[in-house]
Amino acid sequence: MLRSILAVLAGNITWTILWLTSNAILAAMFPQAFRTDGATNHGGLLATLLILSVGFSITAGYVTTAMARANKLKHALALGLLQLAIGIFIQIQYWTVLPLWYHLSFLSLLIPATWLGGKLRGSSKKVSDE
Repeated sequence: MLRSILAVLAGNITWTILWLTSNAILAAMFPQAFRTDGATNHGGLLATLLILSVGFSITAGYVTTAMARANKLKHALALGLLQLAIGIFIQIQYWTVLPLWYHLSFLSLLIPATWLGGKLRGSSKKVSDE
C-alpha cells in the first residue's frame, strides 16, 4: 500500500516540478506575454502550455507506473484523477484570467495523457523483457 501511495505521489511531484519549472522559464523568456495576475491571451503560448502539460502528464504516468508493483495502469489512472482534482482547483483560481478553451482542454487532457504514460511504460517494459 505504501509503495502505491509513493508511486502516485512521485508522479504528482514529477508533474509539478516540470510544470513550475517550465512556467518560470516561459515567464522569463516572454515577460510581456503575462500580466501580473498570470493572465495571458497569447494563443501560441497557451497552446505551448497545453502541449507541455500533455508531455508532463505522460512523463508522470510513466514514472508512476514504473514505481508501481501491480495493477500498474490503475496507479496511472489514480494519478490522473489526482491531477484532475488538483487541476480543477487551480483552474478555478485562474478562471477569469484565461480563456475557457484553455481550461477545458487542460482538464480534459490530464487523465488520457497520464494513462498513456502508464501504457507506454507497460509496453516498453514488455519489449525490454523479451
